[in-house]
Amino acid sequence: MIAAVVVAGGGTWAVAEWHSGDGGAGGAREADPRALRTARAFLDHWAAGDLTKAASLTDAPERAETTLRNFTAGLDIERPSFVAKRATADGDDGASVPFAAKLPISGLGTWQYRSALPLVRADGGTGGKGNGDGGGAAGWRVRWELGLVHPKLTDEAKFRLVREEGTPDVLDRDGGKLSGTDHPSVTQALGVGGGKPRGAVQLIDRDTDEVRGTEARFGGPTSARGPVRTTIDPAVQRAAERALERHAKGRNAGLVALRIADGEVVAVANTPAGGFNRAFLGTYAPGSTMKVITSAALLNKGVVAPDDVVDCPKYLTVGKQFHNVETSEIRGATFREDFIHSCNTAFVSLRDKLGDRELTEFSSTYFGIGQEWFTGAPSFDGEVPVPGDETEKSAALFGQGKLRANPLVMASATATAASGKFRMPLLVREGGTAREGEAPRTEELPPDVVRTLRSLMRDTVTDGTAKVLADLPGEVGAKTGTAEVTEEGPNNGWLVAYDDEIAIACVVEGAQHGSDSAGPVIRDVLAATD
Repeated sequence: MIAAVVVAGGGTWAVAEWHSGDGGAGGAREADPRALRTARAFLDHWAAGDLTKAASLTDAPERAETTLRNFTAGLDIERPSFVAKRATADGDDGASVPFAAKLPISGLGTWQYRSALPLVRADGGTGGKGNGDGGGAAGWRVRWELGLVHPKLTDEAKFRLVREEGTPDVLDRDGGKLSGTDHPSVTQALGVGGGKPRGAVQLIDRDTDEVRGTEARFGGPTSARGPVRTTIDPAVQRAAERALERHAKGRNAGLVALRIADGEVVAVANTPAGGFNRAFLGTYAPGSTMKVITSAALLNKGVVAPDDVVDCPKYLTVGKQFHNVETSEIRGATFREDFIHSCNTAFVSLRDKLGDRELTEFSSTYFGIGQEWFTGAPSFDGEVPVPGDETEKSAALFGQGKLRANPLVMASATATAASGKFRMPLLVREGGTAREGEAPRTEELPPDVVRTLRSLMRDTVTDGTAKVLADLPGEVGAKTGTAEVTEEGPNNGWLVAYDDEIAIACVVEGAQHGSDSAGPVIRDVLAATD
């Protein structure tokens, strides 16, 4: 059963972190402190449900009260909370106060977003004492406009709250049903089942009621038009589930496979099946699979070539001692040898070839990492932070330190390396596509960089650490990874690979090497889907 309520409201599903420095551009002039007091009084009255007092602090009290009541009641909002940031001046007689909003929607969850209050001086700069403004500061009023309630609330667009009871059918890319019993990793990734209440806040056209986008989603995908239609390929999904069951050996693991041509996710699997969705939500150091991105950055800048000699010593100290797996070394190695045998110290030695921010910016610009993805399901979309010092920078070059990723992120990175173009991963056909202007903005890798990456990844299969895939037909390319979790504890094993159609990534916790833990998993999946 579906219930819908149309309201005058707006919002955004994706919530950006609110940093203490937000609230105005660097160097912006501080506004009259009374403007901030008026803004806080307005928000306090709104939070307390005293909408008459809140509206009295605006320059259009009747319109303001009507809109606030429709928005709050129509969306079943209970006890909202707001945090105002510093007021910045807008000329001599105006100000702006950004704020963070948390709106609990009854029975569903909390909708969070950011907006800003425009304020205008109402006393000609004379100031004065109390004027019956309901708790604001004399001389300032909130300049009423729909967008202050939420940036997407306009004269053309409003909101609808949709509630849905029961568990929707989940369909694969061919229209077949995916049951939670047979494919628990898929339904867990989508957040459906288990009797959880589900709902959504939709942005709709005021005139036509056409849905412009889903602004917030609670309890998993919600569709007023029927089942949840996914991009899952049932054959690849079955192969992934069987491979993890066979090779994970009771360890936690996650896997994602997606189509290189369009980013559609064809398999998502975890062990334990139906447990934490580490494939989409895990936050792991990617280990040496990150060398695919690091190499792309170095090649794109033209500071290294495959046949350049880049020595691979056992140890290299940059603030701390870095070493290779099992303290191996390759004296006089070429960069190609460093890549295919996964030499950490060689990559550390190239740290001066990239600026402090370059890897972060390159990962975002070409691989979409750190930007917001709209997959149709909850996902952690990767993090490559700017290093704080040379030690962190060195660790980042081979996927350690503060870098965080998961199989979704690294399968996407592999597809980008193989094709040269980032295509945002998609799991749900309806509701997963980004709205115009919200998809990650990326650039294509130069063709010569792509050719070199594919050559390096192919050589890793034929002559390097990913020989576990060497007997597969076609031009399979790969990169292994072994990510340290603690100095003494077991590692996480990684492997990423691609064939003619799909890119795939797998992580296995508590492993020794990526090649002998994640390797057999990916080999089975690719062999089953030839």
